[in-house]
Amino acid sequence: MTQSNLRGVWWMVATVAAFAIQDGFSRLVAAEYNTLMVVAVRYWVFAAFVLGRALQRPEGFRAAVKTKRMPSHIFRAALLVAEICLMVQAYTLIGLIHTHAVFAVCPLLVVAMSGPLLGERISLARWGAVAIGLVGVLIILRPGFGVFSAAALMPLGSAVMFALFSVLTRAAARDEPSFPTFFWPGVLGAAMMTPIGIYTWMPVHGWDWVPLAVYAGVSVLSNWLLTKTYQAAEASSVQPFAYLQIVFVAGIGIFFFGEHLDPLIALGAVVVIGAGLYALLLARREVAA
Repeated sequence: MTQSNLRGVWWMVATVAAFAIQDGFSRLVAAEYNTLMVVAVRYWVFAAFVLGRALQRPEGFRAAVKTKRMPSHIFRAALLVAEICLMVQAYTLIGLIHTHAVFAVCPLLVVAMSGPLLGERISLARWGAVAIGLVGVLIILRPGFGVFSAAALMPLGSAVMFALFSVLTRAAARDEPSFPTFFWPGVLGAAMMTPIGIYTWMPVHGWDWVPLAVYAGVSVLSNWLLTKTYQAAEASSVQPFAYLQIVFVAGIGIFFFGEHLDPLIALGAVVVIGAGLYALLLARREVAA
């Protein structure tokens, strides 16, 4: 591993740790306040962050945010808003561990969508990895065994939406700079969430402003760390370490929220993550060939 890729690995570890902390604070705050209000606060802070980044761009604000794909950005922003709202609500209903165990299927869904939507060639072996990952999701959800709940479908719906968001982001990045694809979902998402956040607003009591502010701040930090990660190393070199997020999330869920690691959920998560890593290995081999 090169020195650059090694730095990228450490950036990725810091990134997924920050995302796990963000998720913990979102679970904490959304348990006391309306989920839509909490997500709106997150978007207001994030929109301020991307606006500040745009104003600092050397090419100037207008040139930095110029885009030919505004309809795509609007759709991507709506997908991301819905995905975040579903995830945060799922944290309060079924917990961090269960939610992330199901959401771990997202990279495999990206593989499945990349064929029909991006025209990428997906080998039979990679389709097999996707199928194995879905078996892992069934192990977690256990439909028909009396433990399934409608709330358990929320992280699966969130994974589908984020996978579609990711594929559309790759499509947008083919013919324009990366900054507009980062900027517009944040700004448009804030515009979408503002009337919803105002309508669902609840008075924030005393020290509750602290975890709400930390949640919004860590959401910005995690995205900044992700940017630094991909500046330091190739995505394929650091992507396997993204699965450490579920380890960090499990620790937070167990030690701070009293969640339990159900053996079948753990087994399903191992199957999903194993399938995801196998799909990534196959993709690397196909590129090398």
